[in-house]
Amino acid sequence: MSGVLTLPALRGRLDAGAPLGPQTWFRVGGPAEFLAKPADAEDLVALLAGLDPATPLTVIGAASNLIVRDGGVPGMVVRLPARGFGAIAAEADGIVAGAAALDVTLAEHAAAAGLAGLEFLCGIPGSVGGAVAMNAGAYGTEVKDVLDWAEVATARGVERLPASAFRFGYRHAALPERGVVTRARFHAAPGDAAAIAARMAEIRAAREASQPVRARTGGSTFRNPEAGKAWALIDSAGCRGLTRGGAMVSEKHANFLVNTGGATAAEIEGLGEEVRERVLAHSGVALHWEIRRIGVAQ
Repeated sequence: MSGVLTLPALRGRLDAGAPLGPQTWFRVGGPAEFLAKPADAEDLVALLAGLDPATPLTVIGAASNLIVRDGGVPGMVVRLPARGFGAIAAEADGIVAGAAALDVTLAEHAAAAGLAGLEFLCGIPGSVGGAVAMNAGAYGTEVKDVLDWAEVATARGVERLPASAFRFGYRHAALPERGVVTRARFHAAPGDAAAIAARMAEIRAAREASQPVRARTGGSTFRNPEAGKAWALIDSAGCRGLTRGGAMVSEKHANFLVNTGGATAAEIEGLGEEVRERVLAHSGVALHWEIRRIGVAQ
């Protein structure tokens, strides 16, 4: 860890040595040196302004697509709480949502308001802030296709940026340095309530049928290469069902890693690296991690 930190005052919660593993979908990993949960955007700006620029800063959301390494995360970890950052408001042609709101909750609010175009979000297990920060996508639509603007907090304050400012790419967005997404607006169009509900039901059924949604997993492990699908490359390299300690390549979907119970972060990440090596040797394709990995090895 990074030693003694100068900590700014915070109206929200600030904990030293806070366990992170239980907050992740994999249920593995070490503690945060410090974990901050600001009360609101003003509190977050004060935290960022008061933090030494040399102090490592890590932002986590729903922790659904995340491996926290066993040695923990040095410096300051920020997680925006639902209280203060979880509000959702429907408008005539869109939805404004706080960064801590879950993607599925946003989709449900849009459906309740009779707004179409955001159904895909019900198939993404994460938060709005994370969805913007990584240009999350599923079922043919990405955040870049529906985002109007997002507000980002830095040490200088909160700035509202148009979607074009994020220079979106595949699972990538360019955020200001040490910036934290706090709120975003997504455009949508009035639609038929029955059709919206049917589309969401279809997405949920497809996800349930094809993904290990009830397992301790972290979502899609690797990005799809320019040509082909990651799961097909993993399958053809003979990795489906491959294990390392308590970690396993899902039998249901080969691009998912699963904690079968008692796995360490090192076993999960090591299994992922073994899959990458086998795929490269078999097909010549280098897979790139989609799951975010943070912290230090134990």
